[in-house]
Amino acid sequence: MKRISFITPIIRWTALSLLLVVSSCTNLDEVLYDRITSENFLQTRADVTRDFLRAFEHCYWSIQGGNTFMLQENSTDELMTINRQGDWFDGGQFQRVHYHTWTPNDGFTNDAWNALYQGVNLATNSLEDLQGITDPAKFEMTQAELDGMIAELKTLRAWLNIRLLDLYRNIVLVTKIKGETQGGPQVPPQEALAFIEQELKDALPKLPTRQSLGENAVGRWTQGGAAALLARLYLNAKVYTGTDRFADCAAVCQDIIAGKYGNYTLETRWDAPFDYNNANSSETIFGFPGSFGLTHWQYDGGMYWWALPIQAPRYFGFTDWGDSNPKYALQPGRDVDSVEYKFALGKPFIKFQKYADDYRVKKYKNLGNSKREGMFLYGYLPYVNSSGRVDTVRGNKGPYPLYFRDQVGMFLGAKPGTKIADKESNMNHGDHSSGVFPVKYPFYPSDDPNKIASAYAEIRLAEIYYSLAECKYRAGDKAAAAVLLNTVRARNYPAGSPSLYKPDGSQLTDQEMLDEWGREFLVEGRRRTDLIRWGVFNTGTWWDKQPDADDHTAIFPIGQNVLNVSPQLKQNPGY
Repeated sequence: MKRISFITPIIRWTALSLLLVVSSCTNLDEVLYDRITSENFLQTRADVTRDFLRAFEHCYWSIQGGNTFMLQENSTDELMTINRQGDWFDGGQFQRVHYHTWTPNDGFTNDAWNALYQGVNLATNSLEDLQGITDPAKFEMTQAELDGMIAELKTLRAWLNIRLLDLYRNIVLVTKIKGETQGGPQVPPQEALAFIEQELKDALPKLPTRQSLGENAVGRWTQGGAAALLARLYLNAKVYTGTDRFADCAAVCQDIIAGKYGNYTLETRWDAPFDYNNANSSETIFGFPGSFGLTHWQYDGGMYWWALPIQAPRYFGFTDWGDSNPKYALQPGRDVDSVEYKFALGKPFIKFQKYADDYRVKKYKNLGNSKREGMFLYGYLPYVNSSGRVDTVRGNKGPYPLYFRDQVGMFLGAKPGTKIADKESNMNHGDHSSGVFPVKYPFYPSDDPNKIASAYAEIRLAEIYYSLAECKYRAGDKAAAAVLLNTVRARNYPAGSPSLYKPDGSQLTDQEMLDEWGREFLVEGRRRTDLIRWGVFNTGTWWDKQPDADDHTAIFPIGQNVLNVSPQLKQNPGY
């Protein structure tokens, strides 16, 4: 099959309205060209391909667009967007996300709903076009090829619907766009889950496998991808509907690992799933292709580009985009006097330091030839400036060097180990030296041929191992859970490391399981979902965050602007 790149120029579904032609003449016998169907809109195979692809680019954007990444991370014990001496206060919106005090009038409650439903609408519109093709031979296609495209669009829509169900719970199931003047009613979570499940099951046998697509697999929904979405749905089903589906999750995960839906294998290096050549990684079950010259949304300001100190690109040697902006950093594990906080949740960097020989704990450093080590920025970040002298990263609030630490406070130019008089540490009181910064996807230097070349790995085989491990743990089989986790964890430590779990699983507890989810999937946009599944999102305590009064914030409100234009919708409980 020819490679299909969703970077191909996209035809937005909203543009369809511009094609509606209504004659101004009064001759009532004339033909009205006011209907666009697959019979007149699609003329060639290329038209069908473009129609098929148009939802994919928007869906790649949606991993961070519409505040989807921010809501999944900032509402948890993982990331923070603190007020840095006046930077990033932004009317207190990020503080409301942190404290779970958002309201329907917060713009981000509209944004995520709109971003995901735009994807649903795009996918549904294309589905209607492709399902309207009665003679695929006219487009030099086989029925199997057409069925495969339809199955991929259904899977893409299922991915979007799962995220909507996770964020809002009471959602609208969109199955028709053409001729519709308003959206439909919300359905109960049980009905939404059943619809998504059936759509994935129907699509799965018609999808290609990773092997059949070869190098063209990235960006394409395959049998493995659809099965992985079923695993996600089942893993969280009890949260969504009250019905436990862990046994179903385990069965699907075992089939994926066994190769029933295509052959996948774990990488042997911790950083390989995120490296420049990860589009062809055998661990990537579903990803979106990226490149420096085209699309690379995970490197955008809504995601990892703003999870860096201001001048961090100079430390990387990456000068193409200028400086960064520290919107996101890890929440602190220590107070201003370097004393570890006592709460069990949060403290993400300390959770990595618990196993001291973890390769990822090293400071991020580019090694040349498209290689790096470490996953975090901390301490001083030196670089050679334009004058050829060694300098160090600074902020925008003073000329002093910045020393990044696992703390939040007004350290300003204080050197490491210096006690400061100001003991305040909260979301509204931090400086540009506050926080450790994660670097999961590499930022290679500007002269590196593989800079900004990583695909975005939305689903990795590691997730399937961890999901199965959780199912085994919940079923009381800690030993099996430990073996599964260690199968992935082995790449994070030297051979024979004491950091691997004991084979009997005796070290595993609810907290350790949740901590390990946090280590492996740090800043991958899933922390809120995991905290809710483990029952601590509303009851837990972490840095500058006390338990909520109740659990209504486990789902977000439907934004007031959405309700204003969609009177058939009902607000979620508690809002």
